Amino acid sequence: MSVREEFDEWAAEGRDRGMEERHWHTAKHALARMPIEDGETVLDLGCGSGYAARAMREAGGAGRAYGVDGSPEMARNASAYTDDEATGFLVGDFQHLPFESGSVDHAFSMEAFYYASDPMAALEEIRRVLRSGGTFYCAVDFHADNPHTAEWTEYVDVEMTRWSRKEYRQRFREAGFHVAEQDSIPDREVEIPPAGAFPTEDWTSREAMVEHFREHGTLLTVGVAP
Repeated sequence: MSVREEFDEWAAEGRDRGMEERHWHTAKHALARMPIEDGETVLDLGCGSGYAARAMREAGGAGRAYGVDGSPEMARNASAYTDDEATGFLVGDFQHLPFESGSVDHAFSMEAFYYASDPMAALEEIRRVLRSGGTFYCAVDFHADNPHTAEWTEYVDVEMTRWSRKEYRQRFREAGFHVAEQDSIPDREVEIPPAGAFPTEDWTSREAMVEHFREHGTLLTVGVAP
């Protein structure tokens, strides 16, 4: 199944709002670190419901926010969730962004980059559209250092790239970025039941759930365009 088909189904089922609720636990901390200044242009890659683009406009001071998603249904839903004329949502992929070179100040992606069919081409394209000094904040839970996300491939019927922390740094540099930061942002909001409640439908033990949410959390890699 293609990324478009998979996430068109998710959007039609209303799962975009569920993704927003779960991702917001750590996304808000990554977004708060972004050096967005008043009037700047920002880009949300794999925008889903568009929550990050809206947040960068509402709290970050961005003058214009764009969201790009491979799913037309996701982009349609995101457009319906806001009446802000300075926030727009487009259908597209990471490898072919409809923006001029150097026209974007900052880019953000939460739990979406690994869906790119050619991740290196995607990084190079993001680098192309960013101005000198612009940043790319890439946040993922699905990475090779977190063993608890390996099984996600059983539930999502599309190919995903599973890089390690080290590989994210290497690939960013190969694409022309300076790596300014790499960090793990723990999810402290998901409620973790007492040990007696395990195993659950999703977790074999409380220790595994704690390790996933509190220790691994979300991997954030920050690239700066030279």
